Amino acid sequence: MFFENRYLHSQNLGRDMGFNVYGHAGKPILVFPSSGGSHAEYGDFGMIAACEPWITSGKVRFYTPDSYDNESWEASWKSPHDRALAHEAYARFIIDEFVPLIRAENDWQGGLLATGCSMGAYHAVNFGLKYPTVFDTVISLSGLYDIRFLCGDYGNDELVYLNSPVDYLGNLADTWFLEQYAKNTYIICTGLGPWEEVEETKKLERAFQHKHIPGWFDYWGEDVSHDWIWWRKQMPYYLGKLVELGQL
Repeated sequence: MFFENRYLHSQNLGRDMGFNVYGHAGKPILVFPSSGGSHAEYGDFGMIAACEPWITSGKVRFYTPDSYDNESWEASWKSPHDRALAHEAYARFIIDEFVPLIRAENDWQGGLLATGCSMGAYHAVNFGLKYPTVFDTVISLSGLYDIRFLCGDYGNDELVYLNSPVDYLGNLADTWFLEQYAKNTYIICTGLGPWEEVEETKKLERAFQHKHIPGWFDYWGEDVSHDWIWWRKQMPYYLGKLVELGQL
């Protein structure tokens, strides 16, 4: 399997951001790490090995950048607004710096797949909904979708609101976004077992239903916990489903 460990200097973040690349061809997959995770996390916890058949066959190519959560949503010493400002700098890194790199070196003009586990699942959904022409597919595993879970009550702060999917999606009236969502694929999975925040997924599902957005909300069993052992089963399962649908 092709593998590279690289760094990209971000003007938006003022630092070098590490990332790994796995695979030689196929639809680019951008992996958002779990809370505060590094670019090595996805490989270290066996997710790349679990997805190897689709990587070596050239169906997909994984890109795993560093997290910025410790400077944004998980920076407990900052106000909600300042956390949102830090997240926006990270968003500019992803959209204006990292995605163009992926597109250029793959000669890829189509949509990317966004995925992540836990905190990474939040990012996958948030980026997928805010940038639906950049990410046409989302696989979200065990995510949190109400930003209050991370920063508490944010009052009427618009910048925080615009990064809380269950809030902005429920109020969305822009038909352009709704039309884009109808073209895309959203797979939202959670287990029902220990440490899972099932209500977070149910709140997002209600927002999807309210806006008539097609999405696959998949609830695994009560033995399925918030852990890598299950995410290693779920990710290849959904990649296989996308292959069956002709989307990979």
